[in-house]
Amino acid sequence: MDDISEKKFQNKLLERAFNILGSFSLDKKEQTLSELSRAAGLAKSTCHRLVSTLIAFGYLTYEESSKHYSLGPKLFELGSVVYDSISLRKIASQHLDDLLSRVGNKAVALAIFEDDEVVYIDRREDKRNPIKFSTTEVGRRRPPHFGMFGLLFMAYFGDDEVERLLNKYPLTALTEKSITDPVEFRKRLKNVRKLGYSFDDEGAFEDLSGVAAAIWDGSNSVVGAVGCSFISASVNDSTRQAVISAVCEAAGKVSESLSNTVLPRTIWGRR
Repeated sequence: MDDISEKKFQNKLLERAFNILGSFSLDKKEQTLSELSRAAGLAKSTCHRLVSTLIAFGYLTYEESSKHYSLGPKLFELGSVVYDSISLRKIASQHLDDLLSRVGNKAVALAIFEDDEVVYIDRREDKRNPIKFSTTEVGRRRPPHFGMFGLLFMAYFGDDEVERLLNKYPLTALTEKSITDPVEFRKRLKNVRKLGYSFDDEGAFEDLSGVAAAIWDGSNSVVGAVGCSFISASVNDSTRQAVISAVCEAAGKVSESLSNTVLPRTIWGRR
């Protein structure tokens, strides 16, 4: 094999290795060799050799009893480096702490819009809260129109982009209160933009509501959002308004911190 062919072969193997790692998700944390070979488009024997190398370097682990593979500690280590280096998360951290102190037994989160999906990058929750919120798990990805963050982000897209996203991710009924009519959904988006915040009333999860407000950077573009999730029955009109005010204030403070910064992210929307 000449040098060029050898390089192409190694690049192909590297591509397949990344396909293997990329096949894992929060909804698919463990996989068999057959599942991995399909994900990478490889024969089982070739996939097994690649997987063995990934295990040796700590990128995968193998559970003998269940015959399942999962992501290894090396990726957690690298992920921690990335997690700590995200500028928006670092800037917003103290403001999330302050927001949680104000709203009490609720969950607060920070999200961005990436690759047509809502991505949660940080969260806080009162440890004394008897009911734990798993709806804003860090790293979890959601459809573009999902919940409080989806409503908020999509409100700042143009009509053509909203149309594209709705075609790619059709509206579905997750609860009895989910909006499934595109016309009604667009009306909601206009209202969100008018108000400056989104309010999801059990549209994503039964008995859970949420409020989110946009974070703006120095170029006057939306780069993320702050949100608060809570049990619907735990608030009345007065306390709900207090939560809305607290969320908007927190998002405003993060935006103020970013007033002289343009984050190196895909940005969208203008005031």
